[in-house]
Amino acid sequence: MAFGDLSKMIEPWDPWWLKPSTQTRFVKQDTSESPEDDSGSNLNSEIPPGLETPLSPISKLTSAEPSPLLAVHLIDIIYSYCFTLCLYNGDWQSDAIGATTVVLTVSSVLGHGGQLEFVLGAVSACLEHTCSPPFKHMGGWDFGFSLLDNVTSLILLGGAALVCALCDLQRLIKVAKRELKSEKARKMKRVEIKSKLKSAEWKIYVGSKG
Repeated sequence: MAFGDLSKMIEPWDPWWLKPSTQTRFVKQDTSESPEDDSGSNLNSEIPPGLETPLSPISKLTSAEPSPLLAVHLIDIIYSYCFTLCLYNGDWQSDAIGATTVVLTVSSVLGHGGQLEFVLGAVSACLEHTCSPPFKHMGGWDFGFSLLDNVTSLILLGGAALVCALCDLQRLIKVAKRELKSEKARKMKRVEIKSKLKSAEWKIYVGSKG
């Protein structure tokens, strides 16, 4: 079967953060209305679940003040999340290790130890990774700029939506960690990836507090 014929059989995936129902849910949260009022709809299944338990106060996690760069780093992290879900048609569960590898490749903060200081620098780094050889088949600059629109839409949904996205990303990383433990990968490579995953998971957790 030709690739073009196969691609026509794949139903296009609509990002949950762009759906009108998503905006309805978070608008209701902002007005103190309960999302459960929409029982019987697909609303709750479309949006990844948020926190299972309340986050500890950041003062209990660290004595240092939150970095003023968290907002910049959040752009980088959310971009990598949107990129990965679009690449995997919303189904990262089909290949958690591969999806996590994409996150670590695209995100300067999570995968490269980047200390981004400005929004422009974060955006430039995201676009550079999008146009790199491993991903240029996705559409290059056009795809990158469309993802920036996605990031903007997700951020504008507010903190509750961002927490849902970060929790989904954290779940992805946790699943990848479990799968790595069950694989007989080379020891050095496994340690290197697990170290990056642990660092990325911590950054996402702290970022959700910002």
